[in-house]
Amino acid sequence: MADAEQSLAYANADFASSNQLFVDHLLVDNPQALKDVIDLGCGPCDVMLRLAEACPDIRITAVDGSAAMIELATQAVRAANHEARIVVMQGYIPGLALREHDFDAILSKDLLHHLPDPMVLWREARRLGRQGAAVHVMDLIRPATQEDARNIVETVAPDEHPILKEDFYNSLCAAFTIEEVETQIRQAGLPLRVTRVGDRHMLIKGALR
Repeated sequence: MADAEQSLAYANADFASSNQLFVDHLLVDNPQALKDVIDLGCGPCDVMLRLAEACPDIRITAVDGSAAMIELATQAVRAANHEARIVVMQGYIPGLALREHDFDAILSKDLLHHLPDPMVLWREARRLGRQGAAVHVMDLIRPATQEDARNIVETVAPDEHPILKEDFYNSLCAAFTIEEVETQIRQAGLPLRVTRVGDRHMLIKGALR
């Protein structure tokens, strides 16, 4: 979302339920203390702020390709007084200027469907994660029809900004099915499993070998 108005509409939207669901699953699946984590496609950083509140000793690198999103994320992190624990950076995958195998968790929420080549996310997860690193990715599931996508938008976000509603619809249509993502992770050779969570999301999780 390079457009500032798009980014602001997204930041102002109510994704509290799915954002908290992401964090809750992460903490249940990884009861040991998470130390150094990276979030690919952090958006306005609401998810990572929730994680930082739950894990006082965590260090987070939050990455997004959109300068407008990074500005919103920076403001949110500053307002929450988490600058010491959350580093916000603009960057694209592949090609992040970060050391290989430097993180004990690779996180991403609602980025996968934005990528022209989804395999770059799985390759970057392997490149950045240490042996045993947790991979925790949540994304939308593509509905069976465009009409189903419209119905989801009107059910979930009936009162949101029109820009947000159109972006939500386009994201649903661009998303993958569970079967398609299972094929992706097989091709990437990653020991991950895919499950449906909630009414419109899938969770891809596991640990790097």
